[in-house]
Amino acid sequence: MWIDTHCHLDAHEFGGQSLALAAQARERGVGMVVIPAVDRANFAVVRELAHRATNASYGLGIHPIYVPHAVEDDLVFMREAVAQAMDDPRFVAIGEIGLDFFIPMLSEPEMREKQVFFLREQLKIARDFDLPVLCHVRKSQDQVLKHVRQVGPSGGIAHAFNGSFQQAQAYIDAGFKLGFGGNLTFTRALQIRRLAAELPLSSIVVETDAPDIAPSWVHPGVNTPAEVAGIGEALAGLRGEEPGGVAAATTQNALDVMPRLRALMAA
Repeated sequence: MWIDTHCHLDAHEFGGQSLALAAQARERGVGMVVIPAVDRANFAVVRELAHRATNASYGLGIHPIYVPHAVEDDLVFMREAVAQAMDDPRFVAIGEIGLDFFIPMLSEPEMREKQVFFLREQLKIARDFDLPVLCHVRKSQDQVLKHVRQVGPSGGIAHAFNGSFQQAQAYIDAGFKLGFGGNLTFTRALQIRRLAAELPLSSIVVETDAPDIAPSWVHPGVNTPAEVAGIGEALAGLRGEEPGGVAAATTQNALDVMPRLRALMAA
């Protein structure tokens, strides 16, 4: 069994076929799909979708790309939504949150400051409710890690990790797993492939980030959660290991870093 630890199953690119795609993923051996929210406006959507699909769970968070139009009241709303969701077994994490310094507009001083404020406040929510975080770390691995260390949530996942071995170890030391997806299927992605091949398997989880980051056999098409199985097999190939063993290990890693997910799947 595989777990897709990061899939935007509510995305408009799926054309209303989200439930069918979740079922297709289950047929491919994907026992669970974690759906992170990106904005206050889709909190209810991801929650409903996670309950309608038999193999889905969700997180709540404000993505850095949505920070420009976010207001402080959204954080009040989020804290209240998280408090209510603690009674929902399908709610498993805070996310997607983080920093993005790849997009030029988000790298301007005022917007960097606003991103940091929203990240820290959401890390505090995660800490206060003892929840893991699903972190967006694009061009911001060190900065996100600094705030994680200062605020102190109970672990999480560095989504779409593409840092150095030193940065990887720093996240591992902070109680994080590292998310690997379709990028590792491209031969030109040398650093990601080295990381995927050489990092301890105990530190790795697999993801699709669907509809984005499609693997080589789908690119430039729309990625789907069913592809996590092929991504996992590609990971196993890079490591010279059997897919079954990598599936079991990465599934266990996901359950370890998201205890509420473990409880949900054991129910």
